[in-house]
Amino acid sequence: MWWGLAAACAAAAAYGLASVLQASAAGRSGDAGAHKVVLEPRFILGMSLDAVGFALQVAALQVLPLFVVQSALAASLAVTAVAARSLGVRLGRREWIAVGGVCLGLGLLGISAGSEGNPAVGHGFRPALGAAVAVLALVWLSTRLVPGRLHGALLGLIAGLGFGIVAIAARIIPSLRPANLVTEPAAYIAVAAGALAMLCYAAALQRGGVTTATAMLVVGETVFPALVGLLLLGDRARPGYAVVAAGGFVLAVTAALVLARFGEPGQVVSAEAGSPPSHGS
Repeated sequence: MWWGLAAACAAAAAYGLASVLQASAAGRSGDAGAHKVVLEPRFILGMSLDAVGFALQVAALQVLPLFVVQSALAASLAVTAVAARSLGVRLGRREWIAVGGVCLGLGLLGISAGSEGNPAVGHGFRPALGAAVAVLALVWLSTRLVPGRLHGALLGLIAGLGFGIVAIAARIIPSLRPANLVTEPAAYIAVAAGALAMLCYAAALQRGGVTTATAMLVVGETVFPALVGLLLLGDRARPGYAVVAAGGFVLAVTAALVLARFGEPGQVVSAEAGSPPSHGS
């Protein structure tokens, strides 16, 4: 179990460092087009770290409950916030307290994590996940019907729920052998949900502030999978540690929300250039 927690924390570190590297690459490219940015060595290294982070996330989901892994991934914002100091971003007292809150919350989750439950699910679970992706896609296409001021928050939430489905799908995959993945419907559901989530998050950052979009993403990708794991997949805390697990989850997610302005690499770069942060310190 502890190696799973280590894998989840390593995944968070990989995602957080990837954001900073991609931010640095975007800053070095100036006004160059996206095709120039993706060729920057730092951007390529960041994408490589994203791939490593995903592999570690999938490994952690094999032995840990969803509520532990997903809240650990929210800690990537703390990693990004601390690493962003190398780009000249100053953290205020509130941010440092939030970083400490994330660490404390993960510690509480670590000592309270119990069984990850039985990944075997009924025949209708995978079609239900696929239908959930379709519903999210329809909601995405319908966002033009809601007031423009709500677009960023709604798209961020859709992205978070999409990433949550990726985690759930990875959780129920019985074998990670390539030959088995080819015939596993959950693998394709994870790919579709991940693609939708990335598109929605990118759109959210264009239509709304980074803090709002990232905060809604964190809520969607942590709370939703945690509830599914607890209610449908048999995830449990250690006997007698339910209150500790709940406290650790709430603390880690709340602290990550405080750090939401570090959820998008471009925000780190703009802070380096001297523009005001999304919220006061």
